[in-house]
Amino acid sequence: MLFWARKTALRASKIDIKPPTAQADRTGLALVTIVRDEAPYIGDWLRFHALAGVTDFFIYDNQSSDQTIEIAKSFASLNITIIPWALDTSSHKPKMVLPRQILAYCHAISNFGGAFRWMGFIDIDEYLVPKNDNTILESLTKLEHFTNISLPWVMFGHGGHDTMPTSPVPFCYTERASHQTGKLLNFKCIVDPCDVTQVSTHKFETKTMGAKTANMNGAVAWNKTRGTAGFTTTDGLQLNHYYLRSRAEMEQKISGPAVSGTEHSKRKAAILEKAAQIEKMATLDTSATSFLQRHAILTGDDLRKAVL
Repeated sequence: MLFWARKTALRASKIDIKPPTAQADRTGLALVTIVRDEAPYIGDWLRFHALAGVTDFFIYDNQSSDQTIEIAKSFASLNITIIPWALDTSSHKPKMVLPRQILAYCHAISNFGGAFRWMGFIDIDEYLVPKNDNTILESLTKLEHFTNISLPWVMFGHGGHDTMPTSPVPFCYTERASHQTGKLLNFKCIVDPCDVTQVSTHKFETKTMGAKTANMNGAVAWNKTRGTAGFTTTDGLQLNHYYLRSRAEMEQKISGPAVSGTEHSKRKAAILEKAAQIEKMATLDTSATSFLQRHAILTGDDLRKAVL
């Protein structure tokens, strides 16, 4: 089929960007996320990452109708920037959808990136967990000469919950897939925003490293070959992806809209396939609660009192 004869628009999978100028006093780690109706989860997510040393949060609100933004604004001790992000955009010639998540990441880098050494791009169901250190920045210390760090998903299951539990996510879900391969393997990134030249949801390119990226052990691979056993590691810093949550929440996830714009039937099939793989051979993983214990957080109530 000729390009001009297509009945549906293509989707941009990556967007080129001019990196911002680095401020002389730039420092720290900022997290960027795009949200929609995450009221039950956003408070604990902010608390956890504040304990992990995140200095700033940039929250792109994709038309939330619940209390997500009000809850985020209630954290007076944190540097939180809320950006309304009701975008539905495409180019005209050629016809191509410009994904709102990638555009949000570009906006964050261009407008705020100059102030930070690192920027991480994750979702509310993803937690950055220092395995041995007290903060994420401590875990990144030995990687200062890199500008693009890739962290593989560690996919967590239902944890025996049929309905949404009342305790924070890290205390409720401690069983994960025993492997990080196939459909269960993807990456999120922490980058030097002042070096980024190309942006996507799961991979970046930088001036210094081009289309290459490093893992937490300092091994370097092409973006296209990150999925090899020699590169995939959870050493140092682990990306816990609480993908399923309770069974009721998984059903809600299946029926709800996707930020990526994926067609519903394909999205449903993909979620169910991943769920079956995660639950088939689950293994115990207490990395998140072990991190919290190092901060004297022993219960869900402790976490919810820790950062206000």
